[in-house]
Amino acid sequence: MQVVEKSNEGLSRVIAVTIPAAELTAKLDARLKEVAPQVRLKGFRPGKVPVSHVKKTFGRDLMGEIVNTELNQSSQKALDDAKLRPAAPAEMTMVSDIEKVVAGEADLAYEMSLEVMPDFTPADPKALKLSRPVYEASDEDLEEALRELAGQAKSYEDKGGKVPKAADGDQVIIDFVGKIEGEAFEGGTAEDAAVVIGSNSFIPGFEEQLKGVKVGEEKTLKVTFPETYQAAHLAGKPATFDVKVKAVKAAKDAEINDEFAIRLGLESLDKLKELLRQNLNQQYAGAARFKLKRALLDQLDAAHDFPLPPKMVDAEFDGIWRQVEADKAAGRLPEEDAKKSDDDLKAEYRKIAERRVRLGLVLAEIGRANNVTVSDQELNQAILAETRNYPGQERAVLDFYRQNPGAAAQMRAPIYEEKVCELIFGLAEVTDAPISKEELLKDEDEA
Repeated sequence: MQVVEKSNEGLSRVIAVTIPAAELTAKLDARLKEVAPQVRLKGFRPGKVPVSHVKKTFGRDLMGEIVNTELNQSSQKALDDAKLRPAAPAEMTMVSDIEKVVAGEADLAYEMSLEVMPDFTPADPKALKLSRPVYEASDEDLEEALRELAGQAKSYEDKGGKVPKAADGDQVIIDFVGKIEGEAFEGGTAEDAAVVIGSNSFIPGFEEQLKGVKVGEEKTLKVTFPETYQAAHLAGKPATFDVKVKAVKAAKDAEINDEFAIRLGLESLDKLKELLRQNLNQQYAGAARFKLKRALLDQLDAAHDFPLPPKMVDAEFDGIWRQVEADKAAGRLPEEDAKKSDDDLKAEYRKIAERRVRLGLVLAEIGRANNVTVSDQELNQAILAETRNYPGQERAVLDFYRQNPGAAAQMRAPIYEEKVCELIFGLAEVTDAPISKEELLKDEDEA
């Protein structure tokens, strides 16, 4: 095998590899001798087919297998011998005529174009100094959480007054019949339906027209189904609903006492408070962990400046920009971004892409130096957790990850990143710094 480095510019390399036809032919001859005793052909006794006849019959297919094997093995050997670490799989370009190679008439010649990992020394985790924000749930936080929980467990009682009228937040019990062009449609009829005005659980415009209704009142509501409505035969169509009001009820928050705790499956209010406080502290610990990681990434980003593989940056940017364009089309762009030109946005998001690639390389190098790995068990646990986000489709999601190594690799990457961060937190000088809840929960841009 002959290997020649044809280009060496920055992180880009072009390597030419040539495997003489004589080497391929020698491998083919060895393979023919190996398989000939196992060949069964009509007109020949088992194991007695001449090698020349085996070559005539199967030689082309066997040579194709040899060529594929040589491409994989020789390309890896060329990289190993040159001590190159690709930043992404190399692009292979055939130089020779593959038909002539398979026919044994030409050398196997190809070129590899690739970007290599930059050579840099990562920061020593032991030299890093980090501040971990700390906040414990207060009694006020606990009372607020209890009130919110009681609000979620609210009940509804008949509204008082001489002739009570429905208002925002009230529950209206109704019978209704939905019609399109005067004809009732399937699924548009219900009895004793409970509608909470302002909950936005019905078609837009439906709940608003129930404001002010009284018990016994009959009313026709006019609405239009959204264009994106899940039932295609109704999407975008105007409709009427003949409604009869059977009850108007006002919301009543649950009383916070032992009875309330027992309704939730706990033995006492004290136990409910204990669990709520634990849950709050878990939430605050998660927010603190996010800020600690953000501080770490900011330090690592500031401490490193090295050339980045352009294709890695391009791939990262392309992913970000696709999301930006999707958000723009859906009207979800942040107000400050919506005012900027595409050129300005691209410049900003390319810097974000560069930061992500730089940090990814730094964390990977620190992890490699400290033998951080993601086990198959850890990956499988993450995939199983992902399947639970798709009730009823768990098997399909599991099969998707099993059949798509690239998707599984994407699942592995954040696990690896978290393990490296935990390693660094264990080695760095980390001091606790009490902060307010407002500071802890203040929104920050994504790292």
